[in-house]
Amino acid sequence: MNTEIFCPRIALTTGEPAGIGPDIVIQAAQKSFASELVVIADPELLRQRSRLLNLPLEIIHYQPAAPAERHIPGTLKIMPVTAGKECVPGKPDPMTARYVLETLKIAAGGCLRREFAAMVTAPVHKAVINEAGHAFSGHTEFLAGICGAPSPVMMLADKTLRVALVTTHLPLSAVSRALTIKRLTDVINVTCHDLQERLGIVGPRLLVCGLNPHAGEGGYLGREEIEIIIPVLDKLRSQGVRITGPVPADTAFTPEHLAHTDVVITMFHDQGLPVLKSRGFGSIVNITLGLPIIRTSVDHGTALSLAGTGQSSYSSLIAAIECALEMAHIEHGRSTLQGTAA
Repeated sequence: MNTEIFCPRIALTTGEPAGIGPDIVIQAAQKSFASELVVIADPELLRQRSRLLNLPLEIIHYQPAAPAERHIPGTLKIMPVTAGKECVPGKPDPMTARYVLETLKIAAGGCLRREFAAMVTAPVHKAVINEAGHAFSGHTEFLAGICGAPSPVMMLADKTLRVALVTTHLPLSAVSRALTIKRLTDVINVTCHDLQERLGIVGPRLLVCGLNPHAGEGGYLGREEIEIIIPVLDKLRSQGVRITGPVPADTAFTPEHLAHTDVVITMFHDQGLPVLKSRGFGSIVNITLGLPIIRTSVDHGTALSLAGTGQSSYSSLIAAIECALEMAHIEHGRSTLQGTAA
């Protein structure tokens, strides 16, 4: 396969317009990429923010019928969507929530039609979207609904560590109820499938954390390991899945364990992500597994206080774009081989 002639077309969404999403997209646009970037956003918002940042930005109207071409630094191809009102940095307004969701719908729809090879998202403000009357728990669940994907999985990764979550944005009091045999089975199966198909990892090795301290201490510190986690892991091992666990979370991330692991499966959001983010915050990518499309995102929030100041870091967005590009090449290579075999 000659990947040099393949130029993926990647959709970008700028997230919360009052946050740093527009900033980091404009900052990233100053760099070179071996892909075409199409930003789904309000052009005037980007013009205003580029002036605040004192960064050059040439707006180019996106032409879907034209062949994809590599991104030119200092430019952005735009699929225009009107925000409906002026967006002030640092001051989110629920009236822009519909605009934010519309950009996500357009990007996901383009990926489903194969107009885009992948989508990369800047951070949204969940509270503002919910305040506007839209039930929204996060990108992962929202995109899964659009794509009709029953078992989405949130995985965050840097160059050396991947962490996939069984439950995501839930209060701790709700985690045990959400941890079911079906959910854990689905997460492990989806993670194994996508590591192989989307990231090219053959026979992935999984390390699964327990829920409770000391992985339940034989039932003295909780029975979820005995009643849910161990039965699921035993069944999947019998089917050939390479699993270690359940391992107590306080020792799961030791070098000895990670040396033989491709992904750590944690039971809840803050069980694994603090470890990952302490190692490489700013270079981590959020990857949604279990979708029929490729979606990556940044590892941070909207940082309202930094919007329009030029002080925000765009390194995670660069990493997310590069990860989407890598995944698009893997998918393209697989489809090319399948076409040749047919």
